[in-house]
Amino acid sequence: MTARDLQAACAPVTATIRDAIEVIDRSATLVCLLVDDDGRLRGLLTDGDLRRAFLKGTSLDDPALDHATTTPHVVEAGSPRAHVLDLMQALRISVVPELATDGRLVGLHTLSDIVGATPLPNVAVIMAGGRGTRLGELTRDTPKPLMTVAGRSIIEWIVLGLVGDGIRDVYVSVNYLADQIEEHLGDGSRLGCSVRYLREDPDRPLGTAGSLTLLREARPELTDPVVVMNGDLMVEFDAGSLLETHRRSGATVTVGTRTYQHEVPFGVVETERGRVTGMAEKPTLTFDINAAVYAVEPRALEWLPVGRASTMPGLVETCLGRGEVVTAWPIASDWIDVGTPTDLARAKGQG
Repeated sequence: MTARDLQAACAPVTATIRDAIEVIDRSATLVCLLVDDDGRLRGLLTDGDLRRAFLKGTSLDDPALDHATTTPHVVEAGSPRAHVLDLMQALRISVVPELATDGRLVGLHTLSDIVGATPLPNVAVIMAGGRGTRLGELTRDTPKPLMTVAGRSIIEWIVLGLVGDGIRDVYVSVNYLADQIEEHLGDGSRLGCSVRYLREDPDRPLGTAGSLTLLREARPELTDPVVVMNGDLMVEFDAGSLLETHRRSGATVTVGTRTYQHEVPFGVVETERGRVTGMAEKPTLTFDINAAVYAVEPRALEWLPVGRASTMPGLVETCLGRGEVVTAWPIASDWIDVGTPTDLARAKGQG
């Protein structure tokens, strides 16, 4: 929502019922946000609130605040769209104001903004077949993608994020404890999309890319790039932006990357032919690392070996070996690969 659209949905806290009706008519959001002189949200009035007010005999000149919800459900500024969509679905509401830390109104999320846009034609594949051995006892009876963070499983957050970006066609690659994942997600309808499953042979795990050969068999007609990501990531990214960057670059594969810094705990001696040319005390090295989020052209799936394990880095190497274009797409938001108990605790906000 633009600043102008947000302003159109607002009225002063002193507004009347008549004023609120005019706001709702002109804003097309079906709500009127009542704000004070400092821009702080004091009430939210819906068209339903107006109908109930009129049934009680309310006058057009009565204060709108008397019939508004003064403690509406809100989110903090900058909240991920997946969290907003989750709140909307859990509470069956269609608008959520966004507030700064001091209570000032800075945005308004509407359900139509999040899921009402034109759906993207792209398929997403979530790799969720691994055993999660680094999590030890935590994944003995529960697959890693079903670990809970902020009241929802990791894989649900992933699906909600994709739905918020316009992807409605999701495949989940399953193997270890597959029945639990399939029962948990079902057909995806409660999350706003279609979820189908790529089932590996339990005795022949296919790795992080091999299950894409199953997608190739299930959807040979695919022509649009496929979004591929691991099922154990807590990350907020814009799939639409990824796909647009991929399209403009003409790449066969686009790799999501993160900046990783490592401080060497020692002084580093720089040498050339045995002579010291310089010294650096505990330098910080910076690398771009693989964020396990990809956009892949369907034709690249033809280069994956059938019936045996393969990896996404291996597919990238195959593309490079064939002279194909591979580009990097930086992800600046928080990113956690939930691979260890420490990572899981950090995702839960406990680390």
